[in-house]
Amino acid sequence: MSLNLSDTLVIGISATALFDLKQADEVFREKYSQDKDTAISEYRKYMLEREDEALDDGTGMPLVKALLELNKYQPEGEAPLVEVVVMSRNSPETGIRVLQNIRNKQLKISRHAFTGGESVVDYLGAFDVDLFLTTMVKDAQKVIDGKKCAAAILKNPPQNLKNMPEDQVRIAFDGDAVLFDESSEIVYKAEGLDKFCETEDLQQNEPMKEGPYAALLKKLARLQERLPFSIERSPVRISIVTARSAPAEMRVIKTLRHWGVYVDEIFFMGGLEKTKILEAFHPHIFFDDQDLHLENAAKVVPSGKVPYLSTSSLNNKE
Repeated sequence: MSLNLSDTLVIGISATALFDLKQADEVFREKYSQDKDTAISEYRKYMLEREDEALDDGTGMPLVKALLELNKYQPEGEAPLVEVVVMSRNSPETGIRVLQNIRNKQLKISRHAFTGGESVVDYLGAFDVDLFLTTMVKDAQKVIDGKKCAAAILKNPPQNLKNMPEDQVRIAFDGDAVLFDESSEIVYKAEGLDKFCETEDLQQNEPMKEGPYAALLKKLARLQERLPFSIERSPVRISIVTARSAPAEMRVIKTLRHWGVYVDEIFFMGGLEKTKILEAFHPHIFFDDQDLHLENAAKVVPSGKVPYLSTSSLNNKE
């Protein structure tokens, strides 16, 4: 009988997002511009010679560890609360180093996909993935354009990561063009702040359309429901950190209410720098659509960029 994961939060993550594989990647890229076959051969040699060497954590590791820890609350006889699938362009042979490190860290990950250089995107549906974390820009863009699931391009691991909560999973989201669709942000970019605020205030009782991360937020809400805790004491804590301010704030709260989603914290920054708020919140990951906000945030908390649709006018306005 096949396992039903409709109530399970499924994270797909590339090997380069789970572990820091920059050195191996540099070996490949250095040769790739000269000859593809040589690059593959040198990369294979590099990985095979280091099969038993430890890898440093990648940007996605804190989130993966924290989410997998939630399975200790899994109700008996029910599907897991969380599943993680490692989805890698490595071949099965070069993937041994990744598998060894997963075992050595005692990560309870049982599902893997090694595609030997091909994109993993076409296999996301087969694994019921809700969120795909990668360092490959093309893969993330293909996921967003195909509206397969939420996806992010992870920034480099923060150098000063500290005080990560051990008894909670903390996730921080931007609002517009991430949880919500991009229409409001297009108004702001095209017509300015005053028009944006006026429009949002007038439409405060009209729920915003869903953005690329809306389904993920709802899946997290379902995860909260399955945990044996009241919503206020849940080990899954969600924050929205948005550049919005009054009078554009009410529409956000009312949209979440319309969706039936509980969010623990919302910060309406009014254009202020988000980094200090994120430092105080200590998220295991922060998702935003703009490099303007991610550049500093990624130095202190694990961060991922949410791509716009390839057809979006925002690609030309950031």
